[in-house]
Amino acid sequence: MLLWVLLFVGVALALFVYARHQPFPEHGYTAGGIFLFVGFVLYIAMGADRATSPIVPPTLAIFFGGLFTIIGGRHMARTQRDVIVAPFSGLLLVGGIFGFVTIDWIEQSTVEQIGNFTIASLFLLLEIYLLFRGLVVGVQGVTWSQSGLRQAQRGLIHGPRGAIAHFERSWDMQDPVLNVMAHAALARIHNKIGDLSEAEMHEDRLRRLGGWDVVDDSWVAIIDSSLVSMSKSSENQSEE
Repeated sequence: MLLWVLLFVGVALALFVYARHQPFPEHGYTAGGIFLFVGFVLYIAMGADRATSPIVPPTLAIFFGGLFTIIGGRHMARTQRDVIVAPFSGLLLVGGIFGFVTIDWIEQSTVEQIGNFTIASLFLLLEIYLLFRGLVVGVQGVTWSQSGLRQAQRGLIHGPRGAIAHFERSWDMQDPVLNVMAHAALARIHNKIGDLSEAEMHEDRLRRLGGWDVVDDSWVAIIDSSLVSMSKSSENQSEE
């Protein structure tokens, strides 16, 4: 039982650590919080008068690991807002599957052992892919661009979690459109906060990519509206 507690807690802590460096950290924090809670419940169960069935921990690992692997996979493939929930949840899923199929391993026939091992191996291959896709390939530039826009709308401009830092990480050598969008956003933001040297630098780089004519008008409008909202929010706080 202690190994299962350590597995849940370890995965939860890993999610908390990695989520801090993600453009949308709330997904990792949510999954990590639930895994930590399950680990805490299993830890309490260790001290109960009635012994917990050995099938319970792997079943919980399969359920919660599988659930968040699906959720994380959706974010990884469709929304592109998270790349860590799926691989770390997959660790729980694979651990749960191996734990489940080996509960009565000695009593199983050779055919059952081969079948269970094959199924577990397939999920292990899936986990290897998720680890590569999430932790090696990492966050795409478009995701940092999306989060930079969200931070600008929230009025969070400076610091490692601010819009400037996020847009500066949204470069993509294979997608020059993202570079154009990033330089346009950074030029507007720096001009708004009065950092004219940085604004001029980004406008110069934008001119090399085609200038403001190649920037989508809707993107400029969204950035400007976000900065206007930020100004109104600052004025309201000053009046209070």
